[in-house]
Amino acid sequence: MMPKLGNLDRPEPRWQAILALIAVGGIYTALPGELSVGPRWLLLAAVIVLLVPSVIAHRTGRHSLNHLLGIITNSVITAALVASVALLVAGLPSHKEAPRSLLLSGASLWLTNMLTFALWYWRLDGGGPFDRHRRGAHGSCAFLFPQMQVEPSERAALGIEKWSPSFVEYLFISSNTSAAFSPTDTPVLQRWAKLLNIGQSLISLTIVAVLVSRAVGVL
Repeated sequence: MMPKLGNLDRPEPRWQAILALIAVGGIYTALPGELSVGPRWLLLAAVIVLLVPSVIAHRTGRHSLNHLLGIITNSVITAALVASVALLVAGLPSHKEAPRSLLLSGASLWLTNMLTFALWYWRLDGGGPFDRHRRGAHGSCAFLFPQMQVEPSERAALGIEKWSPSFVEYLFISSNTSAAFSPTDTPVLQRWAKLLNIGQSLISLTIVAVLVSRAVGVL
């Protein structure tokens, strides 16, 4: 028998999202100073400061506060990402960064973009992880995952009768959007998710365009 991909009887694990947030802050500390707004450690410090009350709120059952703190944290890292991409574009004509440094910076911002929007999809879909678990079934309202399209009579044979999306599924959507500028195998159903998809694709395309332009300039 195939192992089950998820279990609606257990709350959705959140450690993946916490790791993603810390990773975003850590990546930001590695960026060159000219691509960061303020000290490079500031974003990681802000993430940790916001994570502590968010985890406490979740543990104590204050889910509305946890959801609000999650949105604030995502907004902070998104603002930092957009500012760094803007600085990357603005610095292109001056050729201040060496090609290797520019490549590493572009890759770091591309990875940050992927993690940031995965956190947005995970946080907002179906009202967030708590509401998805409370609603039961598959929980997702904004995305039509392939598992949701399987006939109920066939789900047991595939081991997905109790499947529900976790952070990994949203990370997969985000990685596809960053790489292919579209969510590929998972249709987007709600307008807010479509707008986020557009924003993520534009940021990813901008980063790739900057790297290609610099590469052509070097050649």
